[in-house]
Amino acid sequence: MLETPPEPGADASDSPGDTALAHPRTHRSSRRALIEWAIILVVAVSASLLLRAYVVQTFSIPSGSMEPTLMPGDRILVSKLSVRFGTIHRGDIVVFKAPPAEHGRCAGETADLVKRVIGLPGDHLTSRGNTIYVNGHALDETWTHTEPLGPAIGNVTVPAGSYFMMGDNHADSCDSRTWGFVPRSDLIGKAFMRIWPPSRIGLL
Repeated sequence: MLETPPEPGADASDSPGDTALAHPRTHRSSRRALIEWAIILVVAVSASLLLRAYVVQTFSIPSGSMEPTLMPGDRILVSKLSVRFGTIHRGDIVVFKAPPAEHGRCAGETADLVKRVIGLPGDHLTSRGNTIYVNGHALDETWTHTEPLGPAIGNVTVPAGSYFMMGDNHADSCDSRTWGFVPRSDLIGKAFMRIWPPSRIGLL
């Protein structure tokens, strides 16, 4: 029996059987690509959540208590590792959980606050006029801040494991002068960079 010769321009690979075999291969490739993208997405989301939980987090400034250093609406980066493994220094800007008394005495509604560390564990603090005294010596506020001091600091001693916080906008800051000390366990992280607005990007 004579075979019919292929038509001019036709190729043996154009047979219906070969076309049928190509579809499962294409389907498997598409499914594999979807699985790979799903894995990448899961890894990226997980890494982002871990970074936010344990390394770095962004915060928005809710009030003017830290003016002129931080303005309402500024966004900052906060290092959580510096609190978990580092040392807290006088003058550090920190984010911490709002003390329970803050909501009643300051009419605050935010869960987290940002202030500057003025007193370390064991420090004795007081004030006269606009001058803050730490352990009998006038505090040299090398950072930007506003006067007058506003509410005075009584004669207080910071308990072990706690800190005395104040806002740079002294007279308009509801802080440790009102609601007391902040335990280290309530510290979230140190603010180290302002990332918004663009005109104010910079290290703190």
